[in-house]
Amino acid sequence: MPNPHPDLVCRDLTKNFDDFCAVDHVSFEVPQGSFFSILGPSGCGKTTLLRMIAGFQSPSSGDLNIKGKSMIGVPPNKRPVSMVFQHLALFPTMNIGDNVGFGLRQRGIAKAEIKRRVETVLDRVGLPGVSTRKIDQISGGQKQRVAIARCMVLEPDVLLLDEPLGALDLKLREHMKIELKSLQAAFNTTFVYITHDQSEALVMSDHIAVMNHGQFEQIGTPHEVYHTPSSAFVAGFVGDANKIDATVVAVNGSTLTLTSTGGTQMFIDAPSTAIHVGQSAEVFLRPEAIELVAVGDGVNDPDRVNVSDGVIESVLFNGANSSVTVKDRSGSLLKVSLPQTGAFTALRQGDRVFTRWNPSQVRCYPAPAELEN
Repeated sequence: MPNPHPDLVCRDLTKNFDDFCAVDHVSFEVPQGSFFSILGPSGCGKTTLLRMIAGFQSPSSGDLNIKGKSMIGVPPNKRPVSMVFQHLALFPTMNIGDNVGFGLRQRGIAKAEIKRRVETVLDRVGLPGVSTRKIDQISGGQKQRVAIARCMVLEPDVLLLDEPLGALDLKLREHMKIELKSLQAAFNTTFVYITHDQSEALVMSDHIAVMNHGQFEQIGTPHEVYHTPSSAFVAGFVGDANKIDATVVAVNGSTLTLTSTGGTQMFIDAPSTAIHVGQSAEVFLRPEAIELVAVGDGVNDPDRVNVSDGVIESVLFNGANSSVTVKDRSGSLLKVSLPQTGAFTALRQGDRVFTRWNPSQVRCYPAPAELEN
């Protein structure tokens, strides 16, 4: 019979430090065998939350269940969890096999069984036959896999990962994103991963919780969090976005007409936004949602909306992720992704272009001052 309980359930989990609330009534569930990421800026409370799950800190209130059992008051060494730290914490004086088997020795497992289990788990992480090597004889990516093997040999119900890719160089970090997701699927173990890097969370996760000021602002799939952010913070933090301050000048059903602070008029489809005429708003428009149009290419069509002329302020070459910054007639700057067709590779600073975007490709939220009133 399958276990009816999610591997991890947190209910109204709170952690106070004197007069500071680091984690503020956080609730979530993580299904068995899934990859769950907690994404947020430094100081948002994500590490404190992970340490409470691990048992290194006790919650001020709330409950925490693993496999249907409350972990409140259970010490770290009695919890069915393992943790991979940012700096891995491998023992430099031990060889790889001794590093991986350390936890098993602490549990008093027989030497022959330790050797068998260590060799099995090293094979599963793609490192067969390396148990006698020293830690300084392997690469950064291999050290990462050794750290995971050391945890997985203990057969935890939940593996906690505290920004484990932060110390790696960019190319290795990109490679390890794919490798971590593959390892999680291979072991079918629940991973809870914390990071401030939205690219890591989007690539690897089944679900992402976006954390800010001790609370979860949104929990959803990577697609949901990226394409339908539930708050201005999520829209601005996850992925790249142009933020435009504007005022609502008309509401016609689900269509809003706004004027930016620079005087540019915009039309937005916002069927679920409770916003009214005269209200200040924050508009978020992703660079890839903006289309570049050559001068004279049908931009004067009266049926087209959200068309603006501008001048190239800068060209930011980054291979497939290249972009330009366009200054419109009001002086506002828009970051625009360059299409991969090659049609605009000759763009240079000072060139005149038009931009346009679909009213449905934007997200609009009441300005923070409006939310407080």
